[in-house]
Amino acid sequence: MAENEWAFVARDSFPVTPGHTLLLPKRHVADYFGLTAQEAVAIHALLCEQKLILEKQDATIEGFNIGVNCGEMAGQSFFHCHVHLIPRRRGDVDKPKGGVRHVIPKKGFY
Repeated sequence: MAENEWAFVARDSFPVTPGHTLLLPKRHVADYFGLTAQEAVAIHALLCEQKLILEKQDATIEGFNIGVNCGEMAGQSFFHCHVHLIPRRRGDVDKPKGGVRHVIPKKGFY
């Protein structure tokens, strides 16, 4: 997978959709708020690169969710910072409106 000086890319071991990708800093840091500015920029660069790669590989991708869980109460279960890039396709859920707001049941529909 791809990498740069400060971060690297891995496919998620338990993908929510095909192509679910993780972007991680090389330095151990528990969550996103511990990143240096350089690490955040490096992760962003890889995020943009991976988006283009995934779109070239799969024409059915019509959108993406980008997510970060920070802390146990936010659902973090692996305590090394990682950013999720989740490809979305038409029909992968009945009603996509609300997107990440669905992490709290029944709060996504508005």
